[in-house]
Amino acid sequence: MRKLFAQPGFPRLFAGLSTSMLGDSIMLLVLSMWVKTLTGSNAQAGLTFFFMVLPALGAPLLGVWVDRLPRKGILVWGNFASALAVLPLVLVRDAGDVWLIWVVAFLYGVSFVVLPAAVNGLLKELLPEDLLVDANSGLATIKEGYRLFGPLVGAALFATAGGWLVAVIDAVTFALAGLLIATLKVHEERVAVQSTFREDVLGGVRFLAGERVLRHVLAGLAISILVIGFFESSIYALLDAFDRPPTFSGVFVTCQGVGAILGGLTASRAVRRLGEVATCTVGLVVLAVATVICVIAPTITVVLIGAAVCGLGLPWTFVSFTTLMQRRSPGHLIGRVSTAAEVLLSTPQAISLALGSLLVSLLSYRQIFVVIATVIMLGAIQIVLTLRDQIRQDLTKDEELVSPVA
Repeated sequence: MRKLFAQPGFPRLFAGLSTSMLGDSIMLLVLSMWVKTLTGSNAQAGLTFFFMVLPALGAPLLGVWVDRLPRKGILVWGNFASALAVLPLVLVRDAGDVWLIWVVAFLYGVSFVVLPAAVNGLLKELLPEDLLVDANSGLATIKEGYRLFGPLVGAALFATAGGWLVAVIDAVTFALAGLLIATLKVHEERVAVQSTFREDVLGGVRFLAGERVLRHVLAGLAISILVIGFFESSIYALLDAFDRPPTFSGVFVTCQGVGAILGGLTASRAVRRLGEVATCTVGLVVLAVATVICVIAPTITVVLIGAAVCGLGLPWTFVSFTTLMQRRSPGHLIGRVSTAAEVLLSTPQAISLALGSLLVSLLSYRQIFVVIATVIMLGAIQIVLTLRDQIRQDLTKDEELVSPVA
């Protein structure tokens, strides 16, 4: 990590991104918690996450501009726009204003598409390829580390002062992030536009379709994400089963953060030892195991252990995939590749969130979690079966580096 933070510009970028992540950790759980409190409906609370992932369906259109415009400028003005987008939450008063929470969730989703794609492009400009995994791991660690206290702080502020204060704090963190990134000095290589807008929109999708390794890893992740969204709708049903209030979801996410810190700290080492493909697969298996723990849990304490195990698997899964995408994508296409991948992953997530809102009224949370664990394992198996040669190659390469022939 010392070599990473010695790279010009990265410490300032890291500071800006960390600041906005803090606001995210305080706010995101509050949105669904707010809806649950106002309406008493698990299904409507789950729909909050559905509106958040909905903008990903139009991600390729946004990805074109991420590649055409300076990534630093996108991050600066994107953070300022996000600060303004959350402020309407101060107007929410009763169940009749739930639509306003959903509008803000949608706008939040837009930032989740544009800003990470710009970050991927900017990291390729700032860092040598061998440090990308360290940057992704470091950002994942700080993001997940905020889960230790961010959701609890958000829940406490919501319970004592109301959601309006959480919205103001979140807006301030976005504004500070924009100001920090604005001071970053970076030279960005711009590629002249030589194709039509339509061709640019499809550029990321075409690249993914022709890139065998990314294509199969994406397929496995998409299979898994098709059910991961069920968590968001069924978490409150789980809490109901153990007689816990909606605000207890902050404790659940905090425990997840404990495992995620360990996952983030070890993700870069795992990628270097196993390769991106194998690390992603192992991460999915860990997520499936964590879900099984929640299914068989006799007490809420065991459920929280399952949450911690889940947190461990998340950084391994997504740090490895992000690094794989950054390494295998050309710089002039990284924005479109990132947003195309966002569509391919968020579409099944949107489906799962909508379907989860329905299933939670038909099945118990244990039945839903069994489905989740089974499908995630199928996603992991898909990656292993289609990319076993790549996994073997990555492992062999590492063994040769560790034990060179005399």
